[in-house]
Amino acid sequence: MVLGFGGDLEFDPVLFEVRRGGVPVPLEPQAFDVLAYLVSHRDRVVAKEELMDGVWGGRFVSETAVTSRIKQVRRALGDDGHSQRMIRTLHGRGYRFVAPVEASDRPAEPVRYTVSDGLHIAYQVTGSGDLDLVLISGFVSHLELDWADPRHAHFLHRLGSMGRLIRFDKRGTGMSDRPSGLPDLETRMHDVLAVMDAVGSQRAVLVGYSEGGPMAILCAATHPERVAGLVLYGAYAKRISAPDYPWAQPQEVWRVYTDHLVNGWDWEADMRLRCPSADVPMQRWWAQRMRASATPSTVRALLDMNSLVDVRDALPAVRVPTLVLHRVGDALIDVGGARFIADRIPGARLELLEGADHFVSGNPDQILDPIERFVADLPKTVGRPVALTAVTAPAGPSAGELVSSLVAAGGRRCAGPDSRAVVLFDGPATAVRAGLALLHPADTLGVAIAEVPRDAIELDAYGVQVAIGLADEAPPGSLWITPGVRDLLAGSGVATEPADSVFRAVPS
Repeated sequence: MVLGFGGDLEFDPVLFEVRRGGVPVPLEPQAFDVLAYLVSHRDRVVAKEELMDGVWGGRFVSETAVTSRIKQVRRALGDDGHSQRMIRTLHGRGYRFVAPVEASDRPAEPVRYTVSDGLHIAYQVTGSGDLDLVLISGFVSHLELDWADPRHAHFLHRLGSMGRLIRFDKRGTGMSDRPSGLPDLETRMHDVLAVMDAVGSQRAVLVGYSEGGPMAILCAATHPERVAGLVLYGAYAKRISAPDYPWAQPQEVWRVYTDHLVNGWDWEADMRLRCPSADVPMQRWWAQRMRASATPSTVRALLDMNSLVDVRDALPAVRVPTLVLHRVGDALIDVGGARFIADRIPGARLELLEGADHFVSGNPDQILDPIERFVADLPKTVGRPVALTAVTAPAGPSAGELVSSLVAAGGRRCAGPDSRAVVLFDGPATAVRAGLALLHPADTLGVAIAEVPRDAIELDAYGVQVAIGLADEAPPGSLWITPGVRDLLAGSGVATEPADSVFRAVPS
């Protein structure tokens, strides 16, 4: 992606060059990073503190150093502090890149925004066709800079040749809004549905790689009516190892990795870990993309949240065609996790690939070939979708009022055994938060996971019976949940404590 700034001035983030008339203009690497950050966020004013975090990674840097780099950039662009034709200083606020920008070799489709839970989520649609594909990227993404590496651009272009490719920057990263803190996986999954709604996509193939895999799994399990198929590459079901899941890193190793990444802010080294075949230009692209997409505090929050991810209990509820891809020598995620996922998703197809690259830019066609075959073989008709649902059962003198309040909070009323009223939510975090907020001191709530037909009104699934049983056994003012619900609450901020053989949710 080469950007023109008017006249014969070009900005090339792939070759890390500013060119005038095709001739490179001398510019120190740090000054180039300042320019790249301002260009990638040219839709707004960038505060000086944000610029320091994005370029210097939280390390101490004086304001004089920032001012010096701004002067260097202006000089390279033929700008100055008096005219400010390219970079404008807003005293007390920050800097903004104001020159007109023309892209010469990236897709013409614009980046647009939709709203999810009050946050603006950036998305972009490329490609065309009858089939929709939603790409759920790994760690972070940046809708514009994603095109700046030719191998990654090839990955995106070829996905777009299979149908309409829908991409988005998850909340807190890339070009999307930064929330206060980062929410749990279930809440972030709302971004997928919001973007699909914004582009009029009723059903799509979800392609989730790396950290995007668990979100794709949860979405397929809870919203099967929106998912035509599921593709997972380099994914995992749990990020931290456990006695029954040894294919992930121990907690202490993950903590050391997090501290090293945040404090060292060496994204070139991170790319070498994720993609051993990456050459120097790819490493520099990854570093620029990461620094433009997230600050050190955001990266730490992301890694802390990922350490809590555990979607193992959702795997058997995925009832859509599923392809699991993994490289046998993956340098970041053990291939045993892929076998675990494929063994537990009914009917899933596992294809193991040679190589050690984790990131998709490493030999992308090796990943895309089986995806293309899988997409071509998808069934044209679907049966009645069965979804993984959080069943909330109230009991007590005000149970009827509690049911109405839960429905008003976004739940769906259904009838359990003996016409007992229960309320269904798409996910356990939403159900438990609503329950804790609405529970009366004399009433009780039970929350369990069940697989139920998406459009059912009368339910008799085992999970429905479990939820009712919990509500009937819990002491007044209590919300009891199953161990499976507790596992899916990881990262939600909901506190739990043991209660006999189950757990009690408590206000955090």
